[in-house]
Amino acid sequence: MSVNNLSPIILFVYNRPEHTRKTVEALQKNILAAKSKLFIYSDGAKSDNDEKKINNVRSYLKTVKGFAKIDIIQRDENLGLADSVISGVNEVFNHYEKVIVLEDDILTSKNFLNFINLALNFYVDDKRIYSISGYNFPIKIPLSYFYKVYISPRASSWGWATWKDRWKNAIWKPETVFNVRDKKSLRNLLDKAGTDLVPMLQKAIDGKIDSWAVKWVFTHIINDAFCIYPIRSFVNNIGVDATGTNFKRKIAKFDVEIVEDNDIKMLEKDLKYSDEIQSQINSLVNIGTIRRVINFMMKY
Repeated sequence: MSVNNLSPIILFVYNRPEHTRKTVEALQKNILAAKSKLFIYSDGAKSDNDEKKINNVRSYLKTVKGFAKIDIIQRDENLGLADSVISGVNEVFNHYEKVIVLEDDILTSKNFLNFINLALNFYVDDKRIYSISGYNFPIKIPLSYFYKVYISPRASSWGWATWKDRWKNAIWKPETVFNVRDKKSLRNLLDKAGTDLVPMLQKAIDGKIDSWAVKWVFTHIINDAFCIYPIRSFVNNIGVDATGTNFKRKIAKFDVEIVEDNDIKMLEKDLKYSDEIQSQINSLVNIGTIRRVINFMMKY
């Protein structure tokens, strides 16, 4: 793959030095790492308690090598996860047409960059595709499904990529859509990608969670767009261990095995949506009936 066709990588870090080190070391082992540009955004401290850990992270970042070029952007103020990601991606898009995005808790296989760059170049003209995921849920791909990737309206934020022209369609204020669309039909539409989405969106709108990702999923669904997923995962999230911004308890059900030898060299056009695959994803993310009733009643 030509160096000119490689996408820059953006890494967002905060106050987890050990997670950051593991993430960077895995990324350094990628076959295309030495040819790739890396932008690292380090958010400012939210509290005095975070200051020391952030300084430890930044000291480590100064030692990082193994990439074509490394730019470290240290924020003086705390933007928070959502604003940090949105503003950082916007800044890099001022100079590039596509980006690969990681946070400080994503372990990648050596072929992660190979796959993501291949998919970015292959699906660039398929305007149904809004993003590429390096992660795959712990699901069983049907024996009748012969492709190496599949599509889902539910975008992933765990090692992903997108293009500038898709990112510009992002809906960062979903309440503007809720105010003009029929709420019941909108809920039914969102529920097809997981019944957890509406409660998460409401929490994001109310400022109870600092999430850009659920709004990015919302963007996909409202625009009838899809995310590309590999049938075998190139990444695993080590941050669902109660140390992250939006995960305050350990969640093991999303753990997957990274397949190091998963080197996809060819992709398929005109992918068809699989109800069976989406149903398996939904079984992992859907909230129970009792929880939904509680969430509904809490609004009144």
